Amino acid sequence: MANNRPDIPSDIQREVRQRCGFGCVICGLPLYEYEHMEGWANVQRHVASEITLLCDNHHREKTNSLLPLNLVREADQNPYNKRVGVSPPYNLHFAGSSCELVVGNNSFEGKDLMDSMVLIAVAIDSTPLLAFTFEQGHLFITLQVFDDQSKRVLWIEQNELRYCPTLWDISFEGCTFTVRELYRKVLIEIVFSPPNCVEVRKGRFSHNGLELLVSPYMLYYANHRSSLSGFTTRHYDVAITVGKPIKGSTCAITYPAVNRGYPNRKAAEREMRKIARQFRSKK
Repeated sequence: MANNRPDIPSDIQREVRQRCGFGCVICGLPLYEYEHMEGWANVQRHVASEITLLCDNHHREKTNSLLPLNLVREADQNPYNKRVGVSPPYNLHFAGSSCELVVGNNSFEGKDLMDSMVLIAVAIDSTPLLAFTFEQGHLFITLQVFDDQSKRVLWIEQNELRYCPTLWDISFEGCTFTVRELYRKVLIEIVFSPPNCVEVRKGRFSHNGLELLVSPYMLYYANHRSSLSGFTTRHYDVAITVGKPIKGSTCAITYPAVNRGYPNRKAAEREMRKIARQFRSKK
């Protein structure tokens, strides 16, 4: 019977994620399963209000009658992430002394890192937005993502991922973590590839009115209307910095702070689509 169960439609999955705060309703963990609270065998239908999110551990507990249904229902009405206002830290597993950060189709590599070394892929106004740090034999990823109101809504500090449950949609499928602000409006799409690689495929990095847009084909500086594609570096502390530089660091590419606060995102996206078409036509 389980093999014949129809997939939950994507719009119902999204509705459940939004209601449950994008995590297990009991503990908030972003790795979860869709659970029919009354049991699929009893209802044999997909109705959003009858489905909740449970992590693997709490799902097993419910299945084995160690987690009472009434507690699941209570948590579904008051999910952990919405109640607390932020997700619990989820630990990512990175290790080794080499790393790679991919932004669009640009690659930034670090080899044989020594203690306290930092490899920054993207920085705006001296603020690292995507970086790896090697500290006391451990490899740590750092990430900061801001919304249109300059509020930090997603961050990773020392491999601990956290996010605000107020966003439109968040999904963690396989190794791909996707945050959407609206339908078809990706704030960021990240692929985690432990032990030492992180790839940002889509979205944007914005801070203090300066904005970098990411697509699979390029990194585009919206304020300056400049694109970067197919770039690789291995010998710099900072790959790309926009605005105020980080003191004492070597930077491969520096963009000036221009038109601060006024990036024309629609015009930038049109230009990016044009460049992408030219890129595909050359293949």
